[in-house]
Formats: sequence, structure tokens, C-alpha cells
Amino acid sequence: MFQIDLVEKCKKNDRKAQLHLYRQYCDAMFCVSMRYLKNIDDAQDVTQEAFIRAFQKIDQFKAEVAFGAWLKKIVVNKCIDFLKSRHEHYLSLDENILNVVDDDNWKIEDDVSVDEVKLAIEHLPEKYKYVVMLYLIEGYDHSEISEILGITQTASRTQLLRGKNQLKELLMNKGYGARS
Repeated sequence: MFQIDLVEKCKKNDRKAQLHLYRQYCDAMFCVSMRYLKNIDDAQDVTQEAFIRAFQKIDQFKAEVAFGAWLKKIVVNKCIDFLKSRHEHYLSLDENILNVVDDDNWKIEDDVSVDEVKLAIEHLPEKYKYVVMLYLIEGYDHSEISEILGITQTASRTQLLRGKNQLKELLMNKGYGARS
């Protein structure tokens, strides 16, 4: 069955179609939740809540993006909301004194694995970790990150730049050879 057909059936509250979509995406969305929450029980709960929310709001899905991308945004938002509810707040930056420069030339050596980068990201301060994850791993741009985290685009750029600098330091200290 085509995905758009499943979504249309879900819009009509077809439980079999919902179950089919759930089974198709539950593992991938659980992995997204785990990247943020690091706890199996919390990730399962948040993933379930995200699916409930998605099925409640499925009428808002307009197929402008793939269903998986739309669902992933809901999962990420639910994870961020969960973390915020646990009082993990983001540092508010005084943007009037910031001079943000985009640093798109940052690279790491070819022998550094994705897992090593992800592990290093976990050691970043909270205020940088989620911006770096959303940008580098999830592929969101600064306008999307600002919306998800409730910060400005300038704050997103600044936190990303500082987070990438700290990530580079972490990788260099581990001997992975990050370079500018």
C-alpha cells in the first residue's frame, strides 16, 4: 500500500492504517528519541506520545515533505519538550553583543567514525548539544532549530559555532585529529 494511501486512511481514523504506519516508523522514531533522551523508558514514552500526537494532527500533514520527515519533527519536538520539563533549560544569549560568523569549512579527519562524533557530542554542554545534534545529525537549518528550541536564529548560529568548536576540541583531545 502506498504511503499517501495509508495517510489518507489514517485521516479517516482507520486503525489498521495507523498500525501499519506505526510499525513502519516506530523503530526509526525510537532511535531518534534515544539520541536525545538516552533512556529506553523515556524514549519509548516520548515515541508513543509523538505517534499519538501525529495521529491527532494528521489532518495537518499536507505531503509537502515525506511523512517520515514530518513525523520526525514531531518526535524531536516531543523530546525537546520532555527535556524542558525536566528543567534542562537553554542559555539565553545577549544577541546585541554577538558577532556570529558561519563556519562551514569545519572538517574532521576521514578516519573518525560517526559513532565517535556522536559520542563526543554527548560530552558537550546541554546548551550546545541539542543545537549541534539538530544541525549536524538531524539536518535542520537555523530557522527550524530556532522554532524547535524556542531561541532566535542568531542564538542557534552562535550555539552551533561554539558547540562545533568544543566538539573539535573534544575530538582533538581524544586524538581523532579534527582540523580547521
